[in-house]
Amino acid sequence: MMTPAPRSVTDLRNLTPARVALGRTGASLTTKALLDFTLDHARARDAVHAAFDPPGLIAALGALGFDVCAVSSRATNRQDYLRRPDLGRRLDPASATILKAQKRTSGDIAIVIGDGLSPTAVHAHAVALLRRLVPRLAAERIEIGAIVVASGARVALADEIGALVGARLVVVLIGERPGLSAPDSLGAYLTFAPRLGRTDAERNCVSNIHRDGLTYDEAARKIAWLVAEGLKRGVTGVTLKDESGEGKQLGIASPLTLA
Repeated sequence: MMTPAPRSVTDLRNLTPARVALGRTGASLTTKALLDFTLDHARARDAVHAAFDPPGLIAALGALGFDVCAVSSRATNRQDYLRRPDLGRRLDPASATILKAQKRTSGDIAIVIGDGLSPTAVHAHAVALLRRLVPRLAAERIEIGAIVVASGARVALADEIGALVGARLVVVLIGERPGLSAPDSLGAYLTFAPRLGRTDAERNCVSNIHRDGLTYDEAARKIAWLVAEGLKRGVTGVTLKDESGEGKQLGIASPLTLA
């Protein structure tokens, strides 16, 4: 048996964006490592506080042929959103009234696009992901009944939205909590029979959708599979495991708490 060739620190760094083998100067980090950390930390903070642009998203989705509704949570500003997660999980009264007044959807699913903890991620990836996802849903004869853009959104806000529009299953595309290596990571959460009071154990999640994570095609494939199986089996969450043959790949989880 041949002895594996030794691997260098450079090889290890090439395998992961994680901070490994940073080196040191005395008891401290090198200047470059410290500056890189400071820059990535600033990018993560900027992603959290970035302005959300519902009109821009609505225009981009309209160009794809979608009729989009805009709603807001009870978090009236970013400070309240970050300090009071509960406010981001409920629609404000005006938005609830708008959805109640609309004709109930005849489609199978509703798609919610929410800013979450990284509006930057939503602006960078949500529309591009939908371009790949919609044809896959159509191939499965799954009809989209409503698309909603939600400001000040936590994951659970989609439960109330899905219930009001009468969706059998809701998919929310939302900015994930920024990390030091990925300030623009998008997540997709799926909940069957959405209603107030659903828990994270009743959701599936496809996460890490960004430039160094899951590609749009990979993410669309996983989401479409979970949507199809969730509708077929009447469940999502811990009772719905990925059996598509791709479940060992990074990016699929059930459940993952980001609310």
